Amino acid sequence: MSEKICSLSNVASIPELCDHIQITSCSQHEKVPKVVTELLSSWSTKECYEHISPVSIPSQEKIIEIVEQARRILFPGYFSHTKLHASNLEYYIGKKTTDLYDKVAEQIVMAIRHDCRRNDRLCTNCEAQSHKTALAFIESLPRVAAILATDIRAALRGDPATKSPDEVIFCYPGLRATFIFRLAHELYLLQVPIIPRIMAEYAHSLTGIDIHPGATIGSSFFIDHGTGVVIGETTIIGDNVRIYQGVTLGALSLPRNAGEEMRNKKRHPTIEDNVIIYANTTILGGETIIGEGSIIGGNIWLTASVATGTKVLLKRPELIYSNSH
Repeated sequence: MSEKICSLSNVASIPELCDHIQITSCSQHEKVPKVVTELLSSWSTKECYEHISPVSIPSQEKIIEIVEQARRILFPGYFSHTKLHASNLEYYIGKKTTDLYDKVAEQIVMAIRHDCRRNDRLCTNCEAQSHKTALAFIESLPRVAAILATDIRAALRGDPATKSPDEVIFCYPGLRATFIFRLAHELYLLQVPIIPRIMAEYAHSLTGIDIHPGATIGSSFFIDHGTGVVIGETTIIGDNVRIYQGVTLGALSLPRNAGEEMRNKKRHPTIEDNVIIYANTTILGGETIIGEGSIIGGNIWLTASVATGTKVLLKRPELIYSNSH
């Protein structure tokens, strides 16, 4: 016991009173109102953007819920919280799809109202329009399910590392990004504001794959590995196309006022049927066409069209080996 007492005597003394107990001059609260005034000023002069309005704005969290609920519907049994069998499948899909309709209609009406306010548009009968659009989206789901089945089969054909469709559905980021793209694309075609882009950026954040919802992508599409893939808004991709990680299908260098000057113009390439594009290749330009059946090797930079059935490969680089021994 005496040894323990001796060892404690060497510890630095503790102040009798912690300065936290005292009222000190450390607080800087009185300087916060000045910052608030500056923020209010910047919003009023539009130096920053804001949404101060009684009109609700779409919810990013709710849109992500829509994506995940659609996944449970389109891949029944994989992501559901309920055990599914023949006797309850129709009830489950019916309930989830009806609920999805309500969620989609709610977010679309907010998107339309927000868009009207942002652009000073006259009334667009947003309530009726949102329900009509939501139904059109729900009606597209069987078509989306059918084309996703071709995407899964393309993964099974194209990747010897996979052993089953279950593995593709659960594990492949390329399929996850393609699934979300196909949902977002349907809403894009229905001219729904902002929601398709929120969906696309959700996929981007999950997978590292950036597909603009305006792109056109055919059936049996397979992205292998996928990280770093970028597919621009006006890209057109045919059937049975396979691309690898790091591929960019983008636009040529754009002018400063490209936002207005180039909007609604073809800026991104066209990839015809049965094309393979290997890793880290960049293909740019709205007039660039990669002909059917072509194979584009890795680390290629293309800004010109390629004829049908062409192989484009880099010349083998000269490797230098050195041995310090």
